[in-house]
Amino acid sequence: MPSVSFKKLAIVSTQAFSLINFRGDLISFLVRRGVQVFALAPDYDESTERAIRGLGGVPVVFCIDRVAINPLSALKVMWDLGRIFRSLQVDAVLSYFAKPVIYAGIAARVVRVPRIYSMIEGAGYVFSDDSLRTLRKKFLRLIVGRLYWLSLRYSHRVFLLNQDDYKLFVHGGLVQADKVKLLPGIGVDLQRYCAVRPLVNPITFVFMGRLLKEKGICDFIEAARKVRLKYNSQVRFVVVGDVDLNPGSIRRDAVIGWEREGLIQWVGHVNDVRHWLARASVFVLPSFYREGLPRSIQEAMATGLPIITTNWVGCRETIEDGRNGFLVPIRDPVSLANAMERFILEPVIIFKMGLESRLLAESRFNVHKINRQIVASM
Repeated sequence: MPSVSFKKLAIVSTQAFSLINFRGDLISFLVRRGVQVFALAPDYDESTERAIRGLGGVPVVFCIDRVAINPLSALKVMWDLGRIFRSLQVDAVLSYFAKPVIYAGIAARVVRVPRIYSMIEGAGYVFSDDSLRTLRKKFLRLIVGRLYWLSLRYSHRVFLLNQDDYKLFVHGGLVQADKVKLLPGIGVDLQRYCAVRPLVNPITFVFMGRLLKEKGICDFIEAARKVRLKYNSQVRFVVVGDVDLNPGSIRRDAVIGWEREGLIQWVGHVNDVRHWLARASVFVLPSFYREGLPRSIQEAMATGLPIITTNWVGCRETIEDGRNGFLVPIRDPVSLANAMERFILEPVIIFKMGLESRLLAESRFNVHKINRQIVASM
């Protein structure tokens, strides 16, 4: 087992939900190693606080706006984080998502936290598909890039999840190469996400994620519309996820309209996605968001589902085209519909590719192996 060089760690996120669902295994792993883990998020309620305590962590609330970009607000957040780090006397900080990486990294440096770690789970909205660049996006990209550089210069280790982000951050001069640890994903608990036999009657395509344009939800809808024209009673389309504060979010009334049209079943946000994965045939994520390595695809693969995703940053690393699913071009609902049709015309490949997904998940995405890599690099 890797040794740990710190006794008190603050993990900083913008969402309590993500600390529980995406960092829960790491928190409990560190607690078992004798580390006191403080889990910082702005949106705790009684349920999420109880869940963090159940993992052995200590929930701590801080204030941050996930969306707004305001210099005075940023300074206030950094001041608040610095005060918390100092009062808790932490000797290490691990942050993920863009704002926590930037703000917590700078704040930890100011109050002289001995060890600072950053995880880049994709560069996010600002660095998404270049064909959509606007003047505002170019300006934000410049500002965010400089802030990343300022924060990451103080990090002792920076965790990246794909080669494209390595090129962006290392070749782009945002972080030194010797600080970087490239991970194969954040991983999933392969016992919790166990393989199930995919549903094929009806053939069910499931989209799972925040309802952002950049996540490909509009392409999913257009592909669904095309496929339904030919195979209406044979197929079902399920959307698991909710609208978001992100500028790229779909309006709620648009999603309600798609459901009324009979195109989709909209589930909304759920705390446990396994129920919906177990009732799916094929998992679909036609993203052109600047992904890290989508946790949703890792979960779907562990469940034994074939995947349709895009030949795009973070997504392309998850599958082997033709083995456990299909890669399609970004922003191309026609190609997406064609890929869906292949599963309808030849349903036996749902089982073959689903098995391959599970095998790939077992070899790549075991969360316990990945957590050992993380801790060994800290």
